[in-house]
Amino acid sequence: MPLSWVHNCSTRGTSRPQITMFISPYRPIYSTAKLGKLMILLTLRLNSISAICHDLYSWNLTPRAQSVSMSEDGVWFEGILFPNFYQTENLRTACEKFVMKDEDTVIVSYPKSGTLWLMEILCLIHSRGDPKWVQSVPFWKRSPWIERRDTEQLDRDLEDPRFFTSHLPFHLFPKSFFTSKGKVIYIIRNPRDALVSGYFFWSRTNFVKIPDSLEQFFEQFIQGNVPYGSWFEHIRGWMSVRHRENVLLLSYEELQKNPRSTIERICQFLGKKLSPEELDSVLKNSSFQVMKQNKMSNFAVLPEELMNTGFLVTRKGTCGDWKNHFTVAQAEAFDKLYQEKMKGFPGGLFPWE
Repeated sequence: MPLSWVHNCSTRGTSRPQITMFISPYRPIYSTAKLGKLMILLTLRLNSISAICHDLYSWNLTPRAQSVSMSEDGVWFEGILFPNFYQTENLRTACEKFVMKDEDTVIVSYPKSGTLWLMEILCLIHSRGDPKWVQSVPFWKRSPWIERRDTEQLDRDLEDPRFFTSHLPFHLFPKSFFTSKGKVIYIIRNPRDALVSGYFFWSRTNFVKIPDSLEQFFEQFIQGNVPYGSWFEHIRGWMSVRHRENVLLLSYEELQKNPRSTIERICQFLGKKLSPEELDSVLKNSSFQVMKQNKMSNFAVLPEELMNTGFLVTRKGTCGDWKNHFTVAQAEAFDKLYQEKMKGFPGGLFPWE
């Protein structure tokens, strides 16, 4: 192709991403008619990319979206590390001022525990299995992270019923939760798999300082010096409210093993009754294979400066992958730490035990 193009996702001095196009002198020259058609197609494509990038900036999904104090290591707030696209003011506002409505549903999880999978299921349940919404609207607009947006913008942009997502630990979650009938779905995953999945995810982003190796990330994880803090503290905090009527506890493992019955549990929790055909559609369109092909349901639309080319947030979608990566010494060290940190929970509560 004689046309080459560079899409610069930068906000330096501009309010929208900049598009640069040039014609290579080293390729064959197309006829005027063919070149005209090519220019039209290319313009449409660039306009689409430009709109996506502008949308990302407005939703605070890029580290350059706002001029805030940050580093490649991330943003520290209340002793916890957050990715560098966060703003401390938004984090503080989420904790203190966000008003959770009775109609709200919030997906809460520790990172790499099946968040986007559950988000896809929730959206498909809402649309009664119709995939048009999940195929046309990016996931971060369908169910935005509470902690990434200011409350006024959330109230202005979203209609009831509202869906949200959050990785906030329990002690930083909006206090309005305790006086609201709004629902929380908390999904958990074997921490060993969350560790391995987290390593591959963070290593392919520019959201935090990239770990040098899995060995280094392993040490950071068991110390709690990773994005969103300690897995153990996150779990212990949220498990303390698992018996509340407006809290549903799910696991990645049961969702993978028995997806249909788990989705039926979610429907019952939400008071949503689907027909068998609608349920079939939810199952089909939330499958790992379909989500990998849906650019609106993973990070495939993010610019390369934020996410390495070719990386999908849905990497494997399996249970037990940690066994392919942990050394014997790491497995033993993790087991010992797990036993110490998880004392007091009844046996059989977690499916990976």
